[in-house]
Amino acid sequence: MPVFDYDPPERFVAGAVGQPGARAFFLQARGQGRITTVALEKFQVAVLADRLDELLDEVLRRTGGRAPVPAVAPTELADEGPLDLPLDEEFRVGTMALAWDPETAQVIIEAQEATDEVEIEDDEEIAASLGDRPEPAVLRVRISAAEARAFSRRALEIVAAGRPPCPLCGRPLDPEGHICVRLNGHHPGELSGQGPA
Repeated sequence: MPVFDYDPPERFVAGAVGQPGARAFFLQARGQGRITTVALEKFQVAVLADRLDELLDEVLRRTGGRAPVPAVAPTELADEGPLDLPLDEEFRVGTMALAWDPETAQVIIEAQEATDEVEIEDDEEIAASLGDRPEPAVLRVRISAAEARAFSRRALEIVAAGRPPCPLCGRPLDPEGHICVRLNGHHPGELSGQGPA
């Protein structure tokens, strides 16, 4: 199982490439003269950022505010730069895990490679297929609480920088046009069978 381990990275960011509506999302870690880039979905970036903030808030709550966790992202850690090039995708992320290490006061983020689930008929096939199946790759990053807050803030900004939402239905507006589920071309009076007054 290839493990891309950064403890700590020089840089760890989420980023997106492409036009709104057709963007590709990535996590990227850099350190010790190497760069690891993994692909993931937009919703995974948003969930990771939300869960990071929830984890840090919980650490603050449980320690009565004694843990070295900032309440908000420190401005000096803001990273507005683009992803490092070249963008060589190592794998596509399937599952992610978060943990807090109280001994080092670090957040541990693991992004595991997506695997193809195979339906297996009986126990013999399970044993045979498990022996042949390679372990999924993992990107593991250890960062400070302050760096985690900064990562989360950037990730949420990247997610929000896509297509603007429709003010009525909240779905993304496409440059080519938008069919709003709240506006179906009929006036409310016409839907109920009543004509204009």
